[in-house]
Parts: sequence; C-alpha cells; structure tokens
Amino acid sequence: MRLLPIRDEFGEFEKQLNMPFDPPLDPRITAPIPARHAGNQSQLAVQFVGLTLLVVAAALAGAWILTQVFGRNPKASPWTMVFHPAFAISSLLLIRGSYCLGKAQAAVKQERQVEFRAWLVRGLEAGGFFVAVQSYALWAISPAERGANATSLGVRPFIMLLCMLHVLHFLVAIMSLSYVTVRAYADKYDHEYHWGVTVCASLWHFLGIVWIGVLTVIAIAL
Repeated sequence: MRLLPIRDEFGEFEKQLNMPFDPPLDPRITAPIPARHAGNQSQLAVQFVGLTLLVVAAALAGAWILTQVFGRNPKASPWTMVFHPAFAISSLLLIRGSYCLGKAQAAVKQERQVEFRAWLVRGLEAGGFFVAVQSYALWAISPAERGANATSLGVRPFIMLLCMLHVLHFLVAIMSLSYVTVRAYADKYDHEYHWGVTVCASLWHFLGIVWIGVLTVIAIAL
C-alpha cells in the first residue's frame, strides 16, 4: 500500500524534469542601471538644447552691443595686424572658465553639490562672455573695406581664420558644459560618477592651450 504514493511522487518529479527550466535572473549579471543616471532623458535633452541656445544667443547679443559701443578698430587694414585689447580680455575669460571648471571638478569629488553647481554656472557665464568678446574682436580687426587682394595678401586673414576656428571649437565646449550643467542640476553626478565633468574640464583646458598657440602666432605677426 505504501508503494503507490511513492510511485506517484516519482511520476510528478519526472514530469517536472521534462518541463522547460527558466532560471531566475541573477542580479549580479543583469544589474539595473540606477535611476539617477538614466531617468528623464527626454526632459534633460530639451533643457540642454534650451540652455545652449540661451548662452549662444546671449553671447551674440553681447557681441552686437560691443560693436555698437566701441566700434571698429580704426587701424584695421587687410595687410597689417594690430593686437586688439579684446583679445586680452577674452584670454582672461578663458582662464576664468578653466579655473571655474577646476573648482567644480574638485567640489563634485568631495560631494559639495551646491558649490559644484555654482562653479559650473560661473564657468558657463565665462564661456558666454568669451564668445561675445572674441566675436567682437574678430569684427573689430576686420577691415571695413575689402579689396580684391585682401584675402590673399598679408597675415590678417590667416589670423582671423585661426580665431574663427577657435571660436567654433569653443562652441562645442559650451555645448558640453551646458550638458554637464543640466545633468548636475538633475543630481546625476557624485563623488563616484563624474566622468562627464572630467571630460568637459579637459576639453576646456585643451582649448586654452590652443588659444595660447593662437596668441603666439598673433605676437609673431605684429
């Protein structure tokens, strides 16, 4: 009488062995991405585009105001090069931005979030002012009257090309800083995760080194 229940139990066990086995997911293999690093991507994208356009528009407006207030350099000509004081001011703004990003990088490593975000905003302000002053400087040193030989003679067109290329590359730095700033206010960075801040600061420092090279070329051309 006792063999029948035992046989039934073995029969159920055999049925279970023939069924497909779906092991549970191992959280160590498929670890979910923390919500603080992956959430609200669409909202952050809209904020990033809005902040970038705001900074660029403010920079262009500032450049236009400078052209109306200070005017063009009267000594500008297609064949001679004059060091405009605006280049010195833009250099100071570039140094200011590098300093702000260095402080922001140090603050996020120590979990000083309020200070970290404040330094990012100051760096973004320095970047906007740099674009404004640099754009005005390019307009100020350009000759008011361009002849047929203005683009092929003298060193001024070459200097202006270098400065314009640097400004275009600097716009990329402003975009990256806007992206980092938006994510910083969304609490995406901490002492363990701040790779984006490091890359942004490194890009800014690199453009500062490039600007030193441009200044050297300007000094040689004087």
